[in-house]
Amino acid sequence: MRYFVQFSYFGQAYHGWQNQPNAITVQEVMEDAFSTLLRRPISLVGAGRTDAGVHARQMFAHFDVDDFVPDSMIRRLNAYLPKDIAVERIFKVPFKAHARFDALSRTYTYWVLQQKDPFYQHSAHYVKHPLDIENMNRAAQLILKHRDFECFSKSHTDVKTYFCEVTESQWQWDGEKLIFTITADRFLRNMVRAIVGTLIQVGMGLWDMDRVNSILKSGDRGMAGPSVPAKGLYLAAIGYPKTIVNPHG
Repeated sequence: MRYFVQFSYFGQAYHGWQNQPNAITVQEVMEDAFSTLLRRPISLVGAGRTDAGVHARQMFAHFDVDDFVPDSMIRRLNAYLPKDIAVERIFKVPFKAHARFDALSRTYTYWVLQQKDPFYQHSAHYVKHPLDIENMNRAAQLILKHRDFECFSKSHTDVKTYFCEVTESQWQWDGEKLIFTITADRFLRNMVRAIVGTLIQVGMGLWDMDRVNSILKSGDRGMAGPSVPAKGLYLAAIGYPKTIVNPHG
């Protein structure tokens, strides 16, 4: 039987989601918990990878077992797992359902502070220079008109295409912080952090719309802005067909 697990984590202590030979990852910690409690080796296949220090407010993975997983498993897992990882749901899915390949969309948010706040020191990026949100949103809308995002991709990756369908790209002020939200069918490594770094250059008045258009057309990572710190980045939501994940539980 195949199950999906929905969970969240605060990524400060981890070198991302995916297992690595010499670093602690979320996948390693969760597979250890599942294997210990189910008393058999369990492999989790995640919906994607997050880089070191990135957080996930909603993440999914799938795993296979021969028998039924009891409802008490969620409570037992949360008691076993460290405080920075939490399991919300475990539910049976069709056997061919795949946490990564069946995902229709992914949404990331990035948090930016305009005033120093010690309570956000590990969860948001502080930019002391005043930012023009209107211009940042104008530049963010330009992203929706493009499909090739090689200019925002980490160099020397093994991806076969740099094409992404971005359907949402906007900044909002929530009273405490600026939040950038971006949704696409897929993302390249480092893409969101490079986009945010570029848009901040616009917000500071250093770059204009023509510069952003030139970056988008260039395919050159060196033309785009610097990557912002991982601590402000959150995987916020993953969309699936309703036949796999019922958003209402």
